[in-house]
Amino acid sequence: MTPSKVRGIAAALSAAAAAVLLAAGPAHAQPGALAPVPSLDVQRYLGTWYQLAAVPQPFNLDCARDTRATYGLIDPSNVSVANRCTTWAGGTNGITGNARVNDPVTNAQLHVSFPDVPFQSAADGPTNYVVTYIADDYSWALVGDPARVSGFVLSRTPAVDDAGWQQIRQVVESRGYNSCLLLTSPTTGGREGIQPLCTV
Repeated sequence: MTPSKVRGIAAALSAAAAAVLLAAGPAHAQPGALAPVPSLDVQRYLGTWYQLAAVPQPFNLDCARDTRATYGLIDPSNVSVANRCTTWAGGTNGITGNARVNDPVTNAQLHVSFPDVPFQSAADGPTNYVVTYIADDYSWALVGDPARVSGFVLSRTPAVDDAGWQQIRQVVESRGYNSCLLLTSPTTGGREGIQPLCTV
């Protein structure tokens, strides 16, 4: 691994540590479970989404940039999931799984599973993927799990303007997240750095 890549990893970890410190403070009442959007048009949701920011997850540590998810329709209750990213070594990392609709009223609460992943290999299971915000034109979305342990800002394009970032931060906070706990994700043509969303 080159020194510049080592510096990149160190910067990402430092940013994550700083975000945790920023989040520390007096205890506040925890919001309820993350609420889904009233109705998700699954057909419009299909296709490729770029990750613009996220609560860091262990499975993303190998991803340096261009993290994206592509969804395809299998049947009315199941969607294929293909996650890909560019690694710190310049290669491609990916995993393919399934998303099963747990909430046929909204279509916005799903159980995502991946073969051979501990505790996540069964196609059926509790909701771990909630679409809690979707733009009217389906240009970007905020997704998380009911307890907000995970959170992902997804966009149809790898870049948004400053006004777009301000809207993203407002929506993230309105859904009960601490915006300092989401780190920006480098994308080709978009933001290059990794920093807490609250500082964008």
